[in-house]
Amino acid sequence: MSSRPAAGGGRWVDVAPERLAGWVDGFAQRHGAIAASWSPDVVTVLAADGAIAELQVPFPPLSASPSTDPAGLPNGGSSDLIPRFVAHAAKDRLVAVLLVRRGGYAAGVFQGGGLVASKVGSRHVQGRSAAGGWSQQRFARRRAGQATVALAAAADVAATLLLPYAGQLDGLVLGGDRASVAAVLEDLRLGPLRSLPLGRHLDVPDPRLVVLQRAAAQFRAVRIRVVDVDVDG
Repeated sequence: MSSRPAAGGGRWVDVAPERLAGWVDGFAQRHGAIAASWSPDVVTVLAADGAIAELQVPFPPLSASPSTDPAGLPNGGSSDLIPRFVAHAAKDRLVAVLLVRRGGYAAGVFQGGGLVASKVGSRHVQGRSAAGGWSQQRFARRRAGQATVALAAAADVAATLLLPYAGQLDGLVLGGDRASVAAVLEDLRLGPLRSLPLGRHLDVPDPRLVVLQRAAAQFRAVRIRVVDVDVDG
């Protein structure tokens, strides 16, 4: 379980789905009785001492429970909310992963935490230059051309590897440089992927096989924003 500061206050923790029920029990033991409410994207747990845990729904939405009101309205609590969230987080999903950064790309299909298909590659893209004038302009055009070739190669791999699974996929996880990933997904062939529920965006180094293999632990983990009680307040 990792922890890091959250913008706006509190801290982020990542909890594996298999440990989630125990984490919530521990939160209640540390902070007192809890009450939970939900939206399709977040389950909010409020403890007796004022501490808050905001559990981000992986591959949203979290569906309404039959025990809630007939309209299934958000922000309603129910006794089965936490078990329902845990079951949603732990679902054995078939997930496509696409990572793109600096000319490198990796595509994979995961069943649960296991990688069942993958393809990793790269195209050379020159780094930035400090030169000026016409030389700089020629360099920029060359670099832009290389980047275009790299993105096209990434789109080809995504189409070849991921599209055959499109009708079975439960979600899509993207990672790396956001602008590059967005550019790859603009490829018309990849339309079936764009409609899939999105997992969290992964901040990864240059895509390599080992980076792709580690992606499952990242996208399966549940992100929780914890706001502890200010004992000095």
